[in-house]
Parts: sequence; C-alpha cells; structure tokens
Amino acid sequence: MKKAVVVFSGGVDSVCAVSYLKSEYDLYGITFSYGQKANSEIAAAKTFAKKLGLKQHRIIDIDFMKDLYGNSNVLTSSKRKIPSKFEYSIVVPIRNAVFLSIASAWAFTLNASLVVYGAHTGDRHYPDCRPNFAKKLETAFNQGEIDGIKKKLRKNIEIWSPYRMGLSKGDLLKSGMKVLGDSIFKTWSCYANKKHHCGICESCNNRKIAFEKAGITDKTKYLK
Repeated sequence: MKKAVVVFSGGVDSVCAVSYLKSEYDLYGITFSYGQKANSEIAAAKTFAKKLGLKQHRIIDIDFMKDLYGNSNVLTSSKRKIPSKFEYSIVVPIRNAVFLSIASAWAFTLNASLVVYGAHTGDRHYPDCRPNFAKKLETAFNQGEIDGIKKKLRKNIEIWSPYRMGLSKGDLLKSGMKVLGDSIFKTWSCYANKKHHCGICESCNNRKIAFEKAGITDKTKYLK
C-alpha cells in the first residue's frame, strides 16, 4: 500500500483526515510541540494514533519556536487573550510551512507519496491553509529533491488537504463518525489549556457549528 505522512495534531480535522484516507494508505503521523497553549492536543494525538492504527507516530519537540514567535500570535503567547471569533492574532506565522517542511522531509525519507494536513474549506481566513499555498510548497519541495526523484531514489510528493478536495469541516466529521463513532468527541480542538474544551474560543465555536451543520449531536464536554 502507498505511504502517507500526516501532520497529526489530535484535533478533529487531522483525525478525520486520517479516517478519510486510512483505507488507501499506510499512514505515518507527526505531531508538533511548538509551544502552543493547547498541549492537550498532544495527548489526544497519542490516543488517536493508536486507535487509528498509524504505522508510526512521532512527536517532534520544536518548543524553541515559542521564543521566535514571541507575542506575534495568541496561540503561543502567554500575554495575549484568545478571541471567541476569528482575528488575525490567531494566525501563527507560516506554522503550516514549518510543519509541512519537516513532514515532507520524513515523507521523502520513507518514500511516501503523500503529505497530509487537515486544512478544509472553512479555513479560508488562514493563508497557509489555502490550496494555492499547498500547491506552491509542493512544487518547491519536489524541486528541492528533483535529482533524487529523477534517479528514482525519491518519490514525487503531493501535499494533500481536504481543502484541496473541496471538503468542509462537516464533510470531515461525517467521515470521521463512520470510522470512529462517539470517540470522535475525544478529539481536541480548544485553543486553551484546560481539562475540557472551553466552549468559547474561536476553535471551540467552529467545532460546535461544524457538528451542527453535519447534523451530528455534539457530545463534546464544554466548560461553557
């Protein structure tokens, strides 16, 4: 079976992307600790890596990024408040480029043909989630390994996302429910670092709306 490397946060998007692809690929998950407040997502990633039968699951410590990011965004800054709806303060500078660079290096090493991240059509506010970004990054990475590809020492990679397939968060949830059932509610979306989802941050609100649009009763435990 073909191989794919998945940027695997433990959130509903990446978990459902794995659910969507698992029948066609041997999946290798890579999770990043980059100084985010929501470190509960790492615990969720470990749980779902086992549940979904990932061939390997690596947790990569890049906490030094927190110092580089400083107060540029609310997800890594201890001084900035997390908003309840989208503001550009939520955007971590080229976070997906950092993740996809490392994931793609692993993919070339494994001779995987696909690199996956969970961006969907609802992520239009985030420049590094858009298909145009993914396509250009894909072209650059393949160019960076072009000699190895021509010699058949490396495989040409595709950077795949639900967004590039025209899939919404609701579409992903429906796919995830078929594979995971109610365990899908154990995925972690919240930007805060609490025992349960805060229920008021932008990500929690997006999660609630997506379940509603998908026609799925949301059994996630929210504090509010």
